[in-house]
Amino acid sequence: MNRQQYVAEESLRVDVFLSEKSGLTRSAVKKLAEEGHVLVAGKPVKAGALLKAGEEVTIEIPDPRPINARPEDIPLDIVYEDEDIAVINKPQGMTVHAGSGNYEGTLVNALLFRLDSLSGINGELRPGIVHRIDKDTSGLLVVAKNDRAHLSLSKQIAEKSCRREYLALLEGVLKEDSGKVVTMIGRDPKDRLKMAVLPEGKGRRAETDWEVVERFAHNTLVHFILHTGRTHQIRVHAKYMGHPVVGDPVYGYKKQRFELRGQLLHAFRLTLTHPRTGEVMTFTAPLPDYFQRILTIVRGDK
Repeated sequence: MNRQQYVAEESLRVDVFLSEKSGLTRSAVKKLAEEGHVLVAGKPVKAGALLKAGEEVTIEIPDPRPINARPEDIPLDIVYEDEDIAVINKPQGMTVHAGSGNYEGTLVNALLFRLDSLSGINGELRPGIVHRIDKDTSGLLVVAKNDRAHLSLSKQIAEKSCRREYLALLEGVLKEDSGKVVTMIGRDPKDRLKMAVLPEGKGRRAETDWEVVERFAHNTLVHFILHTGRTHQIRVHAKYMGHPVVGDPVYGYKKQRFELRGQLLHAFRLTLTHPRTGEVMTFTAPLPDYFQRILTIVRGDK
């Protein structure tokens, strides 16, 4: 069993505090708390308990349990692999892990077939998964092959030392060359299946840097850098900017110019510190063919 200890600097909910410190999701913290693995002053507490400044919090991460997801022989673009991590270039249309009725054909099913081991911290349905990208977003994500690597990578994401960079084709032409979007993001109160920018004090803080790469007659190619990892963050922030991602079926224009299977959003660069060696590693993935095809078209617009 792995034990981590932290000291609260301010008054916060236990799940919020541990999610920020450990890099685990709030749902993972809640599950551990329900099982008696979250302690304050040596006593189990609920995930929603309120911490006081100076209190010591211990989170216990049990040894991984048997994985229930089924291995499937699905083609997988493995950019890099060693005994601790694997970096995958996920195709558009592939769900990262099971959920919402999706239990086959996921990245996890493919990983279980291709890799010799995966971390068990996130449970039987999400083995190895440290962070996610949306089903219809393509590109790079890192997978942990053991719990030591998982904890290190989760901490890097929480501390913003893991750099995740995206390219997106947006609707319209941005006037500024670069900028930063900082908002609160949470469930849309009008549609719980969507995320939305919420008033201060609601949702969770989301921070995204952006820079124009290329302008066209009716579109803009933009480089995004994530500093937080909220659900649909770039897509929600692009809509908030008034320039949704081309092809986005949820946050984009109702009438789309191109016939696409999803948004033109690609995780093209990933920088991390190797959990065992301490080496800073950067990986890149080229834009998919369908993305390149649309860029060729918009470059020809007048």
